Amino acid sequence: MTATATTNLLDLDRAGLADFFAEQGEKSFRATQVMKWIYGQGVTDFGAMTNISKHLRAELQQLAEIQLPTVISDSLSDDGSRKWLLEMTDGNCIETVFIPETDRGTLCVSSQVGCMLNCSFCSTAQQGFNRNLTTGEIISQVQVAAVALGQTVDGERRISNVVMMGMGEPLLNYDNVVRAMGIMLDDYGFGLSRRRITLSTAGVVPALRQLREDCDVSLAVSLHAPDDLLRNQLVPLNRKYPISELLAACKEYVGEGRRRVTFEYVMLAGVNDSDAHARQLARCLEGVPAKVNLIPFNPFPETRYQRSSGNRIQRFFEILNRAGIVTITRRTRGDDIDAACGQLAGEFMDRTRRRERVQSSNRMERP
Repeated sequence: MTATATTNLLDLDRAGLADFFAEQGEKSFRATQVMKWIYGQGVTDFGAMTNISKHLRAELQQLAEIQLPTVISDSLSDDGSRKWLLEMTDGNCIETVFIPETDRGTLCVSSQVGCMLNCSFCSTAQQGFNRNLTTGEIISQVQVAAVALGQTVDGERRISNVVMMGMGEPLLNYDNVVRAMGIMLDDYGFGLSRRRITLSTAGVVPALRQLREDCDVSLAVSLHAPDDLLRNQLVPLNRKYPISELLAACKEYVGEGRRRVTFEYVMLAGVNDSDAHARQLARCLEGVPAKVNLIPFNPFPETRYQRSSGNRIQRFFEILNRAGIVTITRRTRGDDIDAACGQLAGEFMDRTRRRERVQSSNRMERP
């Protein structure tokens, strides 16, 4: 073999692994052999990969690694949700959450250390941003959870769905996220179908259009407002990609088939939850293959927002429903361990100083 740098094999999809082995003078089938061991058996020790020659195993131990994060904490919610705090090799920590339901098990995966965006109602955004996660750091979240959760009594993985809805904006880490989702889809990886992987975005329109060509998984959009004026405040990215442009890209993404885009709408008391907002949202989504997911706001320290009342959420739901829009209200899960939607924070060095500015602003606003 000629390679000298140590390569984390979790950073490579099947094609990348085939290239890696070709560079070492090996056949491409080595890629599927190794993927079966890593993702099928949960094996990270090259010495235990017994259908690979001893010579190649020894070479791999010198040239490659299977680098998993360190589990700092493993928290279990009263409702069965489970959250891992995972430390990367540089000391930054991210969070990953598993949400069990009767008919599925959903893993919420992070794509960045912090978030580059500054959505005002999201705990992750208030913590600032450090860096993008590598492909290996994204797929290792699935690997750590899969090993920890084990299998059902029928021998199936407990993770049936993955949502790219954890820390970060996935489309601002495009290449690594798409490669990681490719491993999730690969039969020699996690073997999930495209409809069982959902990418959630605040609306990075050019990357969204590219995603349709590269990896058209299910799509969720963080909308949260029915007009540009309000969305500019809640989701500042809207100033660059306004609602009309975003919805046009969403229609292109799903095409003329039966697929729908899920529009996420966090319910903020007195901010975006009035009857007028509901009617405006219904008009906004006319002609868009849409499903609306109403999300009760999950509070976090020093936030200025409050959750809409149950009656207000129900009224909002009824207006959308009467307008013919498929609407569901998300049941809050994992809030007792700060694992609910919008609560993930991790532990990391903020390179943007956004966290410092938020804390300073909050101190100034106090009486």
